[in-house]
Amino acid sequence: MLFKYHAIDKDGHEREGTIEAPSKEVAVSALQRRDLIISKIESNEKKNLLEMDLPFFNRISNKEIVIVSRQIATLFGAQVSALRVFRLIGSEVGNKNLAKVIETVGDDLQGGSPISKALARHPKVFSVFYVNMVRAGEESGKLSDTFEYLASYLDRSYELVSKAENALIYPLFVIGVFFSVMALMLTIVIPKISAVLLDSGQAIPIYTQIVIGFSNFLVNYGVFVLIALIGLGFYVWQLGKTEQGKLVLDHLKLSVPYVGDLYSKLYLSRIADNFSTMLLSGVSVIQALEITSTVVDNAVFDKVLKQVSEDVKGGSSISDAFGRHPELPGIMVAMTRVGEETGELGQILTTLAKFYNREVSNAVDTLVGLIEPIMIVLLGLGVGTLLAAILLPIYNLAGAI
Repeated sequence: MLFKYHAIDKDGHEREGTIEAPSKEVAVSALQRRDLIISKIESNEKKNLLEMDLPFFNRISNKEIVIVSRQIATLFGAQVSALRVFRLIGSEVGNKNLAKVIETVGDDLQGGSPISKALARHPKVFSVFYVNMVRAGEESGKLSDTFEYLASYLDRSYELVSKAENALIYPLFVIGVFFSVMALMLTIVIPKISAVLLDSGQAIPIYTQIVIGFSNFLVNYGVFVLIALIGLGFYVWQLGKTEQGKLVLDHLKLSVPYVGDLYSKLYLSRIADNFSTMLLSGVSVIQALEITSTVVDNAVFDKVLKQVSEDVKGGSSISDAFGRHPELPGIMVAMTRVGEETGELGQILTTLAKFYNREVSNAVDTLVGLIEPIMIVLLGLGVGTLLAAILLPIYNLAGAI
């Protein structure tokens, strides 16, 4: 890569120019060896429109990270050097964004950076959990096992989250279709039919008057309703960006009947799986708790785990610290206590993670089995009621003629 720099030499004179280097860190090191003090350095490479990456089409998925992690583990197991590992994988990855990240990691390794530090420069791809696991692997000399642990963990997490998310797609689609059909009928179909009823002069039933009144409201003020809904959605989106707002929204998510229980089991599974994976990889208890809190992706459990971490720092056992929080169920507290007493906390938590994985899977299957018939019945009742409220007076009108 070509970098343009501004610097000051040892005599105090300003210097500027370009330097070829595989990464910015290597370029800075080379310039510093020339006794230059860097004031500014940036890439001088330009891309035309055709060469620009399209983030939407080159998003890096968890599945791709799983595959890359397994490839890294295999190559480390074959005693391939770290630099060679990332060079080989970077040249084979199909996703351009991920390939660029892997190549940058290779450049950093060539410049003398540790693997964990090189990965930490890409937090959108490699999480804090991932980086700390690799750092633990570097310290223990078991990088191959570490990347295998990571691949297995990410694979389990990806499968579980995907199943939960896919289970909610169908009901959301049906609900969207339902409201779309109702809106079209109320704003297009009903006004035309109601005009016939009003012109007939016959008595209109109260339920039909309600439907006509609601239809008139949507026709006259529907745009304002839509704007209000968009505004509300934007407000909730902005609220979710604040610490307090995210806590409120995540608490509401856990409070929804049945769905909240599903999410709770999903987060508990993630906590147990993440915590056990880090403990088995040699990460300290305090660090494992702190990192788990950052990757659980729920502000409620994040707050709980941070408090647990503080309690453990103060001398409390993990099980006692868990027991102070009703969000963590009794079975987790009891099994954690058993793990502490037997010295097999990592294995116990792995068993607990498998238990919650099964619970989430069963809950998702049950949810899908319940939602499908309920949604179909509600859709039929809604449309049927709407049609009956308008068509019955028309049939009465036809019979009176």
